[in-house]
Amino acid sequence: MFNTILITALFFITLSILVIIYRLIKGPSVPDRVQALDFIGIHLIAGVAIVSIYLRTHAFLDIILLLGILSFVGTIAFARFIESGVVIERKRIK
Repeated sequence: MFNTILITALFFITLSILVIIYRLIKGPSVPDRVQALDFIGIHLIAGVAIVSIYLRTHAFLDIILLLGILSFVGTIAFARFIESGVVIERKRIK
């Protein structure tokens, strides 16, 4: 019974990722696309956690941490790009 619940949750997470990919492609504005990209990262973390529980292993916990860090850094980079037009500001030496 528990395995059925995990598979069902994984199915719905996959379905929601597909809907979010549609929003990522057809988003009306750039901030909506950035938010959709962040939601994909969150859903990937949840999907990997469900697979980890389903397989009864702790091997995927490092992957969950890595996905969280990359999702955070990507969101910050896109936010800085939207705000100022560049991700890394460089000072020019004259």
